[in-house]
Amino acid sequence: MRSVEIYDTTLRDGAQLEGISLTVDDKLRIAEQLDWLGVHYIEAGWPGSNPKDDEMFRRAGRELQLSASTLVAFGMTRRVKGKVDSDDTLRHLLEANTSVVCLVGKTWDYHVLQALETTLDEGVAMVTDSVEFLRGEGREVFFDAEHFFDGYRVNPEFALRVLEGAAAAGATRLVLCDTNGGTLPFDVERIVAEVVSYFGGDVGVGVHLHDDAGTGVANALAGVRGGAMQVQGTINGYGERTGNCNLTTIIPNLTLKMGIETIPADRLERLAPVAHHVAELVNMPLNPQAAYVGHSAFAHKAGLHTSAIAKRSDAYEHVDPESVGNGTRFVVSELAGKSTLSLKAKQLGLSLDGPQLNEVVDTLKKLEHEGYHFEVADGSLELLMRRATGWEPSWFTIETWKVETREGRAPWGSERPDDPHAIEVFTEATIKVHVNGVRRIATAEGNGPVNALDAALRQALNGSFPALEQVHLTDFKVRILDSNKGTGAVTRVLIDTADRTGAWTTIGVDENIIEASWKALLDSVHYALLRSELTPGGA
Repeated sequence: MRSVEIYDTTLRDGAQLEGISLTVDDKLRIAEQLDWLGVHYIEAGWPGSNPKDDEMFRRAGRELQLSASTLVAFGMTRRVKGKVDSDDTLRHLLEANTSVVCLVGKTWDYHVLQALETTLDEGVAMVTDSVEFLRGEGREVFFDAEHFFDGYRVNPEFALRVLEGAAAAGATRLVLCDTNGGTLPFDVERIVAEVVSYFGGDVGVGVHLHDDAGTGVANALAGVRGGAMQVQGTINGYGERTGNCNLTTIIPNLTLKMGIETIPADRLERLAPVAHHVAELVNMPLNPQAAYVGHSAFAHKAGLHTSAIAKRSDAYEHVDPESVGNGTRFVVSELAGKSTLSLKAKQLGLSLDGPQLNEVVDTLKKLEHEGYHFEVADGSLELLMRRATGWEPSWFTIETWKVETREGRAPWGSERPDDPHAIEVFTEATIKVHVNGVRRIATAEGNGPVNALDAALRQALNGSFPALEQVHLTDFKVRILDSNKGTGAVTRVLIDTADRTGAWTTIGVDENIIEASWKALLDSVHYALLRSELTPGGA
């Protein structure tokens, strides 16, 4: 069995994705997750390029206790016609105090001649001088050969000269970069194989690939087939433009499909939790259909699939979901048959007989015809299935609720009567509820109807259900189902809710958007209380 080093650059290259802005605390937490996953190298940033990365390296030495990973500082070679012992970039790399540094240099003659405006000889010298200097200071050096695949195609002699210089100066990894992301797998495999053959095993060859042609993962696998012993990528494929090659797909493909060691085998099941944790830290929802780690990666909807899986779990799953920390999900919709619902019931610990299953199927089809969409509303679906057994939520009952929206002058408005911004819109909700036979009335303001209703309900239930203190709404989605009816259209509302141990989604549908929102909100609270009873630590 071969082994491949996993080099993660989420903290530098991944952070260049539009929409991502990481604090130093974010970077430290992500680094902890990467170490827990067991990647070999964590590229923490570019010291000297910005204050944030400088602080990252200062704090990393004190606050990061890495057990599996090695921290790497990234930087570029010396300047054109500069001297290594007075180069600020190289000085910052040393001050980062990492045992490994990754140095990027140009291997495409076009860039040397046009971007750097220098000679090809000087282009080689910039690399060799810099590698030699850092090696002399006791650092292990990886060399990222920027634009290598493009450069190799047009001038292989120069591209190999640069690699030769880096290797001769002491670089231990020559990383071939597809910086523009346009190379295809068959070219990656061929070129990597030619480079590996050229150096005859004297130095390790790696690949750093982008996804501009949609082949980042395939290119990484092709590079390994060509002999690469290191893959550089990012968690969830984050990166500039269309992203870098996605390590959460590459790692299981190499390990489970190609029999190649990557991260420690007993940590592969941490892959999905890490992918989701990092997605939370970068504040970007993970694609639910992401291979291996997405919420829908092992979700089955069609009755034919689910009936087969009930007999053999591998019938429609290419790997065991638990091997990557994920799980099988049976998605219920109007397409579902009794076998799907039966499997879902077993997952929930429910025992539904034939008539009860028939009732669920009929109710499901009726509600989905009205606009419900239970495959994305796991919380509401479970409540629906439990009701088929005769269960009803009994923690409290609603007598009435009311929402009022009015326009008024802000507290400071009287001082500025001509200022149109002195007018504000106020939303107020009043709820009458019965808890353990006691009638309670609560009124609360909010920044909208849902917020006001949520606040009023919590106020009315105050003290009766401590579990709700840990529950918070995380997202609110509205969709118009028949837009041709204009303002009279049916509205579907989805509410995402979370507690300390998990998250769930509830749904409401109605022609009145506030009524639809209330249905989803009430389901959310009922499900939270159900979790608090059924799940240790839940809610």
